[in-house]
Amino acid sequence: MKPKKNPNADIGRNSSLYFMIGLTSVLFVTWQSFEVKTYEKESLALDTIEVMDDLNEDVPVTEILRTTPPPPPPAAPDVIEIVEDVEDIEETLIESTESSQEVYIEDAVVNIDDVAVGEVEEDVVVPFAIIENVPVFPGCEKYGTEEERKACFNEMVQKHIIKNFKYPQAALEMRISGKVFVQFEINAQGLVSNIQKRGPDRLLEKEAVRIIASLPQVKPGIQRGKPTKVRYAIPINFAIK
Repeated sequence: MKPKKNPNADIGRNSSLYFMIGLTSVLFVTWQSFEVKTYEKESLALDTIEVMDDLNEDVPVTEILRTTPPPPPPAAPDVIEIVEDVEDIEETLIESTESSQEVYIEDAVVNIDDVAVGEVEEDVVVPFAIIENVPVFPGCEKYGTEEERKACFNEMVQKHIIKNFKYPQAALEMRISGKVFVQFEINAQGLVSNIQKRGPDRLLEKEAVRIIASLPQVKPGIQRGKPTKVRYAIPINFAIK
């Protein structure tokens, strides 16, 4: 039986040789690639400066002010006249005011009757509870005793607060409530002065001061027969219902 292929055309007989050659070539190239060394190239930056030869600048036009030179100083006269002093000058003698041990100083005797003594009014503030004659609120003149006038004064102040009370809108929106303690004085003219307050918020304190400041003028309190400042204190309760 005849073979189908030419024995000389058998490609597979040298395949192992070709495989060894190819593997050797690949290993050689791989080894050379590991041995290759590379270096970074230094980059050189060159700065360029543009220089302009023509510098055209606009020079402002200035005006030269020509001022007149000052006049020359007056020349000295040719002939100098000498004037003699003809007036006599009187010298003023100033006596020394210092005293020595030889000078005797008499003791000044002052009579007590010649000394004027002035009375200094003391700025005394008496509490409302212990004042001799309490301030009289308008409408309380009909009461004769001090206890009745005190009770009438307290009642009229309460009525004034209720009548003039107005809750601050900002405090109402923020739900601010509390008690404001107010202390004030009724001076010798019967007017409210020196209002002091202490409360949970400045809005409530401001409203309390406004109410107390609007109190009418009253008859001032009397202590030892003279009008005297009277201190009065009252709490104002701000409650939201």
